[in-house]
Amino acid sequence: MSYHIGVDLGGTFVKFGAVDESGNILKKDKIPTPAGCDYGATVSAIAEAVKGMIADMGAPESVGIGCPGVIDGEHGMVVTGGNLGWEDKPLASDLGELLGIPVTLCNDANAAAYGEYACGAGKAYKSIVLITLGTGVGSGIIFGGKLFTGELGAGAELGHEAICLDGEPCACGRRGCFEAYASASALVRQTKDAMVCHPESKMWELCRGNADNADGRTAFDGMRRGDETAKAVVEQYLGYLAEGIANIVNVFRPQAVLIGGGISAEGEALTLPLQKMVDTKILGRGRYAPVTIRAASLGNDAGLVGAAMLAKEIK
Repeated sequence: MSYHIGVDLGGTFVKFGAVDESGNILKKDKIPTPAGCDYGATVSAIAEAVKGMIADMGAPESVGIGCPGVIDGEHGMVVTGGNLGWEDKPLASDLGELLGIPVTLCNDANAAAYGEYACGAGKAYKSIVLITLGTGVGSGIIFGGKLFTGELGAGAELGHEAICLDGEPCACGRRGCFEAYASASALVRQTKDAMVCHPESKMWELCRGNADNADGRTAFDGMRRGDETAKAVVEQYLGYLAEGIANIVNVFRPQAVLIGGGISAEGEALTLPLQKMVDTKILGRGRYAPVTIRAASLGNDAGLVGAAMLAKEIK
């Protein structure tokens, strides 16, 4: 049986799966990322997990891995590993040596974007931008089936475009970044701030009286219950999202912008008002080369599917 293995490396878990030629997942599993994300221990743990899958299914055609941070895919290097704390690690060759199989390395958000393009919500388009809303804002850009990664894989960091000069501090060291306003973490912060200012809000009931229980769903759930404070939080958040997406559209003009991450589960409650906002902000007001806004469809599997499909293309 011809298949490919995709690995999605995160700070908490490593997800991996066997993917067929069409992008269907034949088998998948996950393991905890070793404590402290120790590089040697992590590479060894991934190798053992993948070997177990190979023992069950036979040798794959290729292996691909998506990793956070700045990734030099051409040389298989993790230049900086984001929250993993790695620098200048030859992950592709180290993992490939343990497996006895060449490994293709890419950035995790790029892998997710390619997964959506090849097998998910982006299949109908030639060009897409994927925005993933999580702790930060991840992104991947694809034109004509090719990933745009920039020099040494350091490009396509769309979460770090500024949408507010001297605005909220960002983890990157700048202020006013898209990520600081439009990530899921930012939405949670905005929700908590609104709850403190409005003790009458129904969001307190949703959070069982404790603002620390707020998550990315709280404001949307409150809005559906008719809570005006929650509605204001959602509208403000969508405004931030629309501002950043309009910038992205004006620069790249893809056919579609896909929204990933847990917030994408809101579906049309997210995408329909966001589409209207973006249409009014982009150059041409949506009449020229309109851009579709829609939710990504592969969920947590996008990274491993994309890593596998990229490895398939590159091998």
